[in-house]
Order: sequence, then structure tokens, then C-alpha cells
Amino acid sequence: MTDQPTPSSPTPEPPDLFTWEFATNPYPAYAWLRDHAPVHRTRLPSGVEAWLVTRYADAKQALADSRLSKNPAHHDEPAHAKGKTGIPGERKAELMTHLLNIDPPDHTRLRRLVSKAFTPRRVAEFAPRVQELTDHLIDGFAQKGSADLIHEFAFPLPIYAICDLLGVPREDQDDFRDWAGMMIRHQGGPRGGVARSVKKMRGYLADLIHRKREALPDAPTPGEDLISGLIRASDHGEHLTENEAAAMAFILLFAGFETTVNLIGNGTYALLTHPEQRARLQKSLAAAETGLLETGVEELLRYDGPVELATWRFATEPLTIGGQHIAPGDPVLVVLAAADRDPERFADPDVLDLGRRDNQHLGYGHGIHYCLGAPLARLEGQTALATLLTRLPDLELAVDPAELRWRGGLIMRGLRTLPVEFTPAS
Repeated sequence: MTDQPTPSSPTPEPPDLFTWEFATNPYPAYAWLRDHAPVHRTRLPSGVEAWLVTRYADAKQALADSRLSKNPAHHDEPAHAKGKTGIPGERKAELMTHLLNIDPPDHTRLRRLVSKAFTPRRVAEFAPRVQELTDHLIDGFAQKGSADLIHEFAFPLPIYAICDLLGVPREDQDDFRDWAGMMIRHQGGPRGGVARSVKKMRGYLADLIHRKREALPDAPTPGEDLISGLIRASDHGEHLTENEAAAMAFILLFAGFETTVNLIGNGTYALLTHPEQRARLQKSLAAAETGLLETGVEELLRYDGPVELATWRFATEPLTIGGQHIAPGDPVLVVLAAADRDPERFADPDVLDLGRRDNQHLGYGHGIHYCLGAPLARLEGQTALATLLTRLPDLELAVDPAELRWRGGLIMRGLRTLPVEFTPAS
């Protein structure tokens, strides 16, 4: 009797992506993709087809691969996908020439101009202002005994911080807060609201750049704001156009606030749903230690970070990622959330361990596009979480976790609201 060949088992169907259920907890679907289709072509809700890269080693390779351009001009886009791969409204508002859309040498030139604003020394000088903002916002709800930590805390903190860094006058910062609020609520706001907010922001930035140029002193002052520094550079041979200056200010605001909103929101939620880790951190803070806070914020970035997918990349020539052929013009999206839970790279990746040491996560990217504002985001995240847990030690969720809703965007991952309760301050 001869052996009969064993019929091959059918390839299981991929999980549904980009549903509300997926937005709530995408990690099981990403685990499936890592196992069965680590470089997976899918149609996005916008209609654009793109490759999703989900394994850590492949993700790290793709993030540093110069054959994957950030410039949307390299997208071989069909008519129905026109203009659907960036921030809504940025094309019409002439805000495309920013760090998320360009390659060297322009990227190198523009990044060098703004990198001085995010040096460890400059960020350390900004720490007292971040603490002041944090305490002021907590003062606003501490006596109530309840709050929505997204809208009353996690959202305004980075908005006001980045406005201060850019040099937006205090009397104008509430307008920025309104425009940014429309951008972050784009799934639930009025149709076209994001594009209108981007247009308003573009007009304001053009006017602010003009006013600052008119009043710019001959020599820089200590702690000069970033927009003034950009103007000074463009007026002294760096060839920074007004569109480039406005686009740079815009993307620093856009990239600098939503990531930190989600870092604080997702991080607080993770701590509230992991009471043993939260108690561990509070004990460390009470002993005036900083080590666990520092490793803890890195772990929160890895475990449920603010950026789910890295921003768009487009193949400029044929290449292979994870054994999969990528054609020129194809969009590639590196799934940071999947890579940072890859068991091939992280031990017990689905476990939250604030003391994790071997933690080279990709939450801020990798390569030449590594997040420029990472030092500021770390400062804001550490300050916000430490102050919350110290000033409101019995902080707890005010609703069942199943009632919380996550925003359904593509790139970012964050909660719509985070209702909490605590003993009111006397």
C-alpha cells in the first residue's frame, strides 16, 4: 500500500482590517499578519492599495531603505487615489514641503535647520515650562473629582507646549487649539473640516512669519523661538522659502501634538488597566527615583504607542522586503505597532513591563526620518504621567474599558475620550 499525499491545508483567510473592532484592539490581527503574511498588500479605507510591513526586522530595514522615498511624487497612484496619501488639505494649502514628504538633500538641509530646537540641552531648558503647563491643567479639574483626560489634559498640554516652542503668541494659542482639535477629530467632525483647519493654519502661519520677520532683532536672543530661528536661517543663506518655513512650522505642530496626546492617553490607559505596573511606578516616584519612569515611558511607547503605522513611503525602484517583491510606485506602510510586538525581537511582547531593558522599539521610527521631536515627547510624557500619578494617586477609570472608543484613523492610534475619577483635591 503506497502512502497517499496529505492534502495541504488551505491558507486561512486574513483578518478584517480597519474595522471598529480592529481599531479597539489591532494586535491579534497584526500577530496573524506577522505569522502568515508579514508583507501584506491590502486596500485601505481610502481606496489606496499599499503594502503593510509587520515584522520587526523587515520594518527596521524598510524604515532605513533609501529606495523607499517619502516624496508622494513617486506614488504610481490611480485617479481614485489622488491626494489620499497625506494629511488632508496639505496640498491645496501649499504645505507639502515638510520633513515627512521629502528626501535628501532637501530633507538633510531642512532637518539641520530645526534640529537645534530639539537638542537635549534645549529640551532640558524647556522642562520648567512643561511642568508649569502640566500643573496648570491638572489644577483645572483636580477639585472636581473627575475629568476626561484626553480633552482636559492630554490634548491641550502638547498644543500649548509646541506653540510656545514655535513662538505662537499666547493670545493666539486657543485658535491653534481649535484648529488642532478639528484635525484630531476628523473622523467625527464635519466633512472637509480638516482641510479647512489646515487652510486657516496656513494663513495664520504666513502672517505670523511676516510679522516676526518685520520685528526680528539683528542678533538672536537666548531661547529664541523656532519660527524666528527659521526666518533667521532663511535670511542668512540657508535658502528657506516662505512655503518651506510655513510647512515646517505646520508639520512640527501637527506631528508634535497628536503623537504626544496619544502617548499620554494610551500610556495612562495602559497604567490604569495594569494596576500592578501602576503601583510599581507610583512606589518608584514616591522614592524620588526616575529610572522606572524613563524605562516605563519607553515601554508604553512599545506596548501601545501613539503611532500605529509609520507615514507613507513609495518604492522608487524594484525591491524585496521579507521575500515579497515591491514594484516601483507602490506605497509601503511600516506597521510600528506590529513590529514592536514581534516575539522574534521582544520577550513576552504582549506583556507590559515598565522595567524592560532590552527595548529598542520603533515607536519613533528609525533611520534618517527618526522622530526629530522625540526628546520633547519623552519630556512631556514623563512629566504628564509622573505628575498625574503623584497628584491624583487614586486615579481610576470612570467607565468600563469596553465603553472606550478609539479614533479610526490610519497612522495614529489614540482614544477619543478617557473618563477618570479620583478623590477631589481639597
